[in-house]
Amino acid sequence: MLNTQHPLPAVIGYVTPLSAKAGEVLQFKISSAGNRDVVASVFRLDCCDPNPTGPGPKSERVEFGLEQRYPATEQVPHLGSCAIGPMPRLAEIRGLVVQLIVQPKLSGAFSQTMFSLQNFDGSKGFALVLVDGTLFLKTLRQPQTIIDLKLDLRLNEWTKLRVDFGEEGISVHSSAIHSRENSEVAVAVHDVLNVLRDVDHICFAATWVGHPEDCFNGSMEAPLVSDASGDVLASWNFTNTIGREWVEDNVDRSRRLTLINMPMRAVRSSSWTGRNMDWKVAPQDYAAITFHSDDLSDCKWETTIAIEVPAGMPSGVYGLFVDNGIGTDIIPFYVLRSPELPRQKILFLAPTFTYMAYANHARGNFSGALHARVKEWNAYPYNPDVVGAYGYSTYNRHPDGSGVTLSSRLRPIMTMRPQYLTYFDANGSGMRHFSADSHLTDWLRVKGFSFDVLTDEDLDRDGVNALSGYDVVLTGTHPEYHTRQTLEALTSYREGGGKLMYLGGNGFYWKIGRNPNESHMIEIRRAEGGMRVWASQPGEYYNQLDGEYGGLWRRNGIAPQTVAGVGFTAEGAFEGTYYVRTKESFETDLAFLFDGIPNDQRIGDFGLSGGGAAGFEIDQAAADLGTPDFVSVVAASEGHGSTFETTFEELLLPGVFDGGPRPYGGIRSNIVYGMAANGGGLFSVGSITFCGSLSHNGYENNVSRLLENCLRKFLEAPQ
Repeated sequence: MLNTQHPLPAVIGYVTPLSAKAGEVLQFKISSAGNRDVVASVFRLDCCDPNPTGPGPKSERVEFGLEQRYPATEQVPHLGSCAIGPMPRLAEIRGLVVQLIVQPKLSGAFSQTMFSLQNFDGSKGFALVLVDGTLFLKTLRQPQTIIDLKLDLRLNEWTKLRVDFGEEGISVHSSAIHSRENSEVAVAVHDVLNVLRDVDHICFAATWVGHPEDCFNGSMEAPLVSDASGDVLASWNFTNTIGREWVEDNVDRSRRLTLINMPMRAVRSSSWTGRNMDWKVAPQDYAAITFHSDDLSDCKWETTIAIEVPAGMPSGVYGLFVDNGIGTDIIPFYVLRSPELPRQKILFLAPTFTYMAYANHARGNFSGALHARVKEWNAYPYNPDVVGAYGYSTYNRHPDGSGVTLSSRLRPIMTMRPQYLTYFDANGSGMRHFSADSHLTDWLRVKGFSFDVLTDEDLDRDGVNALSGYDVVLTGTHPEYHTRQTLEALTSYREGGGKLMYLGGNGFYWKIGRNPNESHMIEIRRAEGGMRVWASQPGEYYNQLDGEYGGLWRRNGIAPQTVAGVGFTAEGAFEGTYYVRTKESFETDLAFLFDGIPNDQRIGDFGLSGGGAAGFEIDQAAADLGTPDFVSVVAASEGHGSTFETTFEELLLPGVFDGGPRPYGGIRSNIVYGMAANGGGLFSVGSITFCGSLSHNGYENNVSRLLENCLRKFLEAPQ
């Protein structure tokens, strides 16, 4: 998957934190080609859709007290994980021995460093590298010497290595863990001991040159360093420790290996037998770390622009526009409600965990029609298919074929940009996630509904208190990834009398891992079932960030129906169709929902997302999975194309559903509405493409009317 050869954007950046309120500081970390100064301004982002047949991009410049110009530098991302730490300095060196257990997972005609004994900048020392499955010894000096050790390591097999550095040269002994096959080689190397005198660091899975280089793709465990007489100088246990990005030296606890770019932990080691599935129960079975050459947890760029959110700045979705004369970028961020400002009645919950899960998703669809449309519409020009320098999404795979389990916001996220197109959509714009959610925020402003904004990360941190006081909470079009804290907060809010409007599809689906010490990261283990682009290895279903079991929320005790009344049931191509009313919708107490909509009119057979309001990924009510008994299915879709299939977790056998019959089942989306006795309300549309229909015909259409009727009812209802 690694693709770093294409030219990088002339200017691009990221922000931390992602949201802030008045008086708090946002740090924008920007790379500007040629170290060109940048000019900057802030815009409120209303509509991010470049489709010329729609309302068009909308933004409004706001005053943030910025300087006229800012000095900027070209900052480079460095992909690849490793473990780097200090070595003990010896007064007299007669030799060193390095032992470790390795499992290579990728073979190719490029160097992958198993370990390097080096000085801190990598200008002196030795590196043991793997090229095309064969071990080589490389000197870290100029001119560089590479010695073929003529010793092969088998792909995906565990091998114990012992490397002796002595006065006569270097010897390597390998022993396959499970087959017991042994090999040994010795080579004469000049001046080994003199080189070792300059060694003060050891780096596993890369050579360290101020950043990882020649990174390893595979797993390692039980590294140990001893002297020529056998005295252990340093050793490390690679079992996972939650919240630590370092590994303690068992010999001298003041020394640590620092883990760079968050390698994968809580993985099976050479002793794993399948008897234990939870790394916390049997840490000895999970005493390994898996490294990848495209891991990226933090670009560690310097701050270019630091902005304090001005007093009185309304809550909303904003973007920092930067221009260095040869390129531009817009870096989105969120302003939270300041305590001195009145609370709006409506809260938009931005699904930022989902944005992170899909961050820099390389889909392999950019060339051809999509690329041509991006140019034609002057949409966001960069795509992870051709710019791979900023890491990939949890929907991609590492170069060794394994799934990407971790994602970070401390890097440029091209997919989270205004006017980013995901698909070539013959019937619409082809947008998802951040840009698609602007269909909703644009509609709110056009209709005159004031609102505050909160992100998933804020909700995870602050819980239900962050929602209290709001009459209505609106979701985005695809709030798929959640923590237990966010789901419990939304449910508690509704059960406490709040009104929840779920305006998307395939929501509340995957459980993610998080840790307060690494708040910029999310983790996904794709365990047992679900619609998956890759599957976690057996025995690797528990998160490294929080130690919890991963997978579907449906498998973790909180089916989406318990939160929003509907849950994922089918998906197909990025295309939409329409809804028709159910017989229940004609009950007298539901008449207000369809006020202004003819009884026999198809609802949403139009729109900027696939051409229809019901499409792509769709949800249904299911009483046996937790749909509250106070809601009714008021509309159901029909007419979905042949690409649509029932999701795997819905089935026991092909065509045999896991659960009772549903009144509006099959390949159909359900819209549900209801008010509980405690005053809590629920309205869910069960479709990703719903909000793409809101602006049709100048915002005067039956989808817009339905949503407005419901929202006004919720706002009028007593709290």
